[in-house]
Amino acid sequence: MANLLVKGGRVVDPATATDEVSDLLVIDGRIAERRGKGKGTAGAPPETTIIDARGLLVCPGFVDMHVHLREPGQEHKETIETGTRAAAAGGFTSVACMPNTDPWNDSLSITEYIVTEARRKAVVNVFPIGCVSKGGRGEELAEIGDMVRSGIVAVSDDGRPVASTYLMRMALEYTKIFGIPVIDHCEDRALAAGGSMNEGYVSTMLGLKGIPAAAEEIAVGADLALARLTGGRLHLAHLSTRGSLEAVRRAKEGGLAVTCEVAPHHLVLTEKAVMESDYDANTKMNPPLRSKEDVAALLQALADGTIDAIASDHAPHHTDEKLQEFDDAPFGIAGLETSVALMMDRLVRPGVITFGRLVELMARNPARILGINKGTLQPGADADITLIDPGLEATVDVGRFQSKSRNSPFHGWTLRGWPVTTIVGGRVVHDLRSAAGH
Repeated sequence: MANLLVKGGRVVDPATATDEVSDLLVIDGRIAERRGKGKGTAGAPPETTIIDARGLLVCPGFVDMHVHLREPGQEHKETIETGTRAAAAGGFTSVACMPNTDPWNDSLSITEYIVTEARRKAVVNVFPIGCVSKGGRGEELAEIGDMVRSGIVAVSDDGRPVASTYLMRMALEYTKIFGIPVIDHCEDRALAAGGSMNEGYVSTMLGLKGIPAAAEEIAVGADLALARLTGGRLHLAHLSTRGSLEAVRRAKEGGLAVTCEVAPHHLVLTEKAVMESDYDANTKMNPPLRSKEDVAALLQALADGTIDAIASDHAPHHTDEKLQEFDDAPFGIAGLETSVALMMDRLVRPGVITFGRLVELMARNPARILGINKGTLQPGADADITLIDPGLEATVDVGRFQSKSRNSPFHGWTLRGWPVTTIVGGRVVHDLRSAAGH
């Protein structure tokens, strides 16, 4: 295992209320000590590698709790290897992968395949999420107990909402046995059917069928009622509307133990991006980009604590698929390599949230929600560390992505505040400064 001394960075770890310039000593892949100035290399093993972190932010490795790695079955879009390399390049040390593979991750055998391939090929930690229902069809519960024993950390039919309130109730009650959350893609499919963007003035102007905010908000309301009924652990994925956040805020004020996430693209883009990009299918995602009022509500919910996590919803597709007409193109964008820089540039730099709050949203809270031992730099923890250069300015170039996919609406955006070094278990898995010859 690797021994490292990360020297002179600003160490930010909300789990230990740490925000100060100090060094981190890593021995055998674990955090051994956080040490103040002047101690130098005293006590470090002789083979310790020194990482100069002066001027950098040093924080617990980011955890992306909503990623589509596509393997098995859709390796033309992404693989465990390429997806985790993209994660490392984006500053993530752990990812949780959604089950809508081909076949769906609904059984012990598929979960074990993902776990085994991740051990062989992944450069970051991979935590599988299993199906709620067999094949994601919404007819009967999947073999959740077997999948838990094989390594899943949550269940979801993401890519689709859980098909019925009856099945959702069963899932919330059954998963209480295992202490894992049910993650739901909140969408009333009858209301959303055939839609390709947010329903409103812009969709009317563009002649595109819309997906109303009510399609999400009705499903959120039903899920919250079921969570209150069952006492199960509910996590709401990629919320996008003002009404959804108001419902979650009221539920939390009422003592309901619900958590939720938002995606970076819903925080920095509105429905107008579809028009301004001339129907670029890279602006097509589900839930769709919403109104400026919805974006303002999401930003407020980030600041006031209603939102628990930011997750990329990394949804890679082959270029040919996204070159179809807007109505026919698949939903989703590649997000692993841009999420952290987007949030640094558009949230932290202008003061919408502090960097410490960003670490909570992208490291500590996702780890807590999933029940994984990550998201902190306290002694004894795995040495999963992200180093960020807050002053580094660079332009998004999809041609340089580690991901197989290029479906990003952020190509050409110049952002400031990029991950430069990603460390997993004490091993450097991505180092932008070395790649640049620094």
